[in-house]
Amino acid sequence: MSPSSSSANTSADPLRPGDHIDAAEPVESSSGPRLGAAGWLRFLWRQLTSMRTAIVLLLLLAVAAIPGSLVPQRSSDPNGVIQVRADNPDLVWLYDALSLHDVYSSPWFSGVYILLFVSLVGCVIPRLMHHWRAMRSLPPRTPARLSRLVGFQVVPGRAADLDGAESTLKRLGYRTARYGESISAERGYLRETGNLLFHIALLAMILVVGIGSGFGYSGQRLVVEGRGFANTLTSYDSFTEGQWFDEAALEPFALELDDLEVVYETENPNAIGAPLDFTAFVTVTEDGTERAAQIKVNEPLDVAGADLYLISNGYAPRISVRDASGDVVYDEYTPFLAQDDLMTSLGVIKVADGLEQQLGLRGFFYPTAVALDTGALASGYPDLANPVLSLQAFTGDLGLDAGIPRSVYALETDAMEQVAGGDSGTPSLTLAPGETVEIPGGLGTITFEDVRRYGVIEVHVDHTQTPVFWIAMTILVSLLGSLLIPRRRMWVKATPAGLEVAGLARGEDPTLERAVDDLAKRVSGSPPPDADRGRESTIDS
Repeated sequence: MSPSSSSANTSADPLRPGDHIDAAEPVESSSGPRLGAAGWLRFLWRQLTSMRTAIVLLLLLAVAAIPGSLVPQRSSDPNGVIQVRADNPDLVWLYDALSLHDVYSSPWFSGVYILLFVSLVGCVIPRLMHHWRAMRSLPPRTPARLSRLVGFQVVPGRAADLDGAESTLKRLGYRTARYGESISAERGYLRETGNLLFHIALLAMILVVGIGSGFGYSGQRLVVEGRGFANTLTSYDSFTEGQWFDEAALEPFALELDDLEVVYETENPNAIGAPLDFTAFVTVTEDGTERAAQIKVNEPLDVAGADLYLISNGYAPRISVRDASGDVVYDEYTPFLAQDDLMTSLGVIKVADGLEQQLGLRGFFYPTAVALDTGALASGYPDLANPVLSLQAFTGDLGLDAGIPRSVYALETDAMEQVAGGDSGTPSLTLAPGETVEIPGGLGTITFEDVRRYGVIEVHVDHTQTPVFWIAMTILVSLLGSLLIPRRRMWVKATPAGLEVAGLARGEDPTLERAVDDLAKRVSGSPPPDADRGRESTIDS
């Protein structure tokens, strides 16, 4: 047989489709219609607004926030940024290229944030519209064969009591519709409502945290007992502001630290000196009215919408310096920073004017000084039992005129000569309260006048706290609702044998069969015991 006749016979065979491989004219295969520009945009939009993409973006946002907690940020730790860049000069280009010092305002972090927001909006709005239409529509028509559904059973002798069955379903919270000799009922819309409310609350959380936090601020001020500060920008030692912060938003008030009380453990021999309680007794002036208040570590003080926290404390010795003629050139309470749990504290004093040479003092303050076997001093107890101040002295250029910011807690000694302590050949200057020592070189004298405590007060304004709390509560309640409330349908159908009862769940519902049995008992006129009704009500609500 020739090929032509074979092809003709094959194409004429009614049992073979026309596009079979033996067809006379082969049909070109195709992978589907080509997508135009609108098709691709529609495809990308559907991918972006899928719940899977939203979850991936949420995880990506969490990962993107990790560098912000590992690398110092300019907004919260500018000194740390300077130090990191000085310690890693070869990586400066990487910090700048990836905006690692400004993570939360970087283009890549903002891009993930915006994509997540758009994705959630695209997920929620269509589902919200669909849920609204579903709630307004009637329950679906009764299936032809209820015997195929869950919990099917027949209630004999109740063929005509559809009205009673409908009343029972309504009392159980079902929406009902009559279709001929049958009733279709549905309940559990709060499940999808809770799901949607969860996503809407998540959107609100993103907006509140992303925008609301930009109007807040946080400032810290070290305050010595007997002194205070006003809520002005120049009063703070450090200040972190939100992106949209306005200085005019600072509410006027003033605070004075009257007394800082610290309670230490004195009875337990294994924990002698351990701090038990910190209390800052303050006087607040607000709207021309003074009032006494207190701040504890975990009990902030609310003043003019700001939360005031006591975040640390220490000692500030009062040191006076006189020149060779006896004139006072320096007299200040100087904060010393604690270096251990026994409040051994390190501090720096800089005397730039008034003496023949600039003077730098660096030393340790011991609240309860004890001598070690080596002859060195240490603190044996954190409270003021035997206060002693030990100072090293340097003369020369303090570097204050170079135009470079200098930390008040660090002393640059590269251009200075050590005249007391260390390798100078002169012992460190050791003083108790009220004692005076000579400055080597005849520059003058140093007097340890007295010592007071200081507290570091943080003023924090966060406009998102209340909204975030209620949004978090909404997320919790809506999530529980979306997980615990079952979505189910019930049908009751009149037949010559009686009333047929069956149900169908939307998703998993392990209590559906029991709910159908409960409905059948109610329809038959023999309701379940009170305990069963209570359990059923709890499960379905």
